[in-house]
Amino acid sequence: MPKSNLALFEWKQIRRIWDEITSNWYFSVMDVVGALSWTESKDPWAYWRKLKQRLIQEWSEVVTNCHGLKLLAPDWKMRLTDVTDTENMFRIIQSIPSPNAEPFKKWLARVGYERIEETEDPELGINRALNNYLAKWYSEDWINQRLKTIEIRKQLTNEWKKWWVLDKEYGILTDEITRAWAGISTKEYKNLKWLKKENLRDNMSNLELILNMLAEATTTEISKKENPKWLIENKKVAKKWWEVAGNARKEIESKTWKSVINRENSLRLK
Repeated sequence: MPKSNLALFEWKQIRRIWDEITSNWYFSVMDVVGALSWTESKDPWAYWRKLKQRLIQEWSEVVTNCHGLKLLAPDWKMRLTDVTDTENMFRIIQSIPSPNAEPFKKWLARVGYERIEETEDPELGINRALNNYLAKWYSEDWINQRLKTIEIRKQLTNEWKKWWVLDKEYGILTDEITRAWAGISTKEYKNLKWLKKENLRDNMSNLELILNMLAEATTTEISKKENPKWLIENKKVAKKWWEVAGNARKEIESKTWKSVINRENSLRLK
């Protein structure tokens, strides 16, 4: 089994599979339950079957969000296994009465509390982001650029929201912006850097971040001038202006004789 299809909890292997359509990892429920259950059950399937029955009786929708996919079993045969995404897996973990699951439950409670704090004081969220990047060994210069991209991005999404662009449509417009300045789609960009679930901006160089900011800041200013409505008008009105950053990239590449878009990801950037 490829290493990318295995996650580890302490010494236990957790099978997982990547879904290109939803851009999500799906984890084997049986493996997680077996690792976290009170007895570290020798028969995780039996434990999961009983847990499913209890969840169904409690009218929980968790079980309906689990799907059957074929994963490589210990006997090296592909067998149908219940899998679910990260969010639903956390909900299952919360239902496991075991001290092994308690650290996860405490962490989830802490994260929820922090999100409430950030709603009341957004500066706390900025400080946590700064500390997280420092803990990951990013340079201070890079972090300053990255935090600026968050500000620029927020201004852009606020502008889209004002003109009735739906949250689920942000990705469509973002993909158009990426194509205009980078010459490739967001998916192609992530594939170039060997990324899956990781944030693309967290894997950009300073120059890539600057050009991406230029594209998004330009889009925001043009939107304020033109007042495009809905998704279709935003694409039509702003498309020609997104190329400002694209032209800047081409000019830089012509002077430096090398591509601004590179394969480096966070492992190299740090």
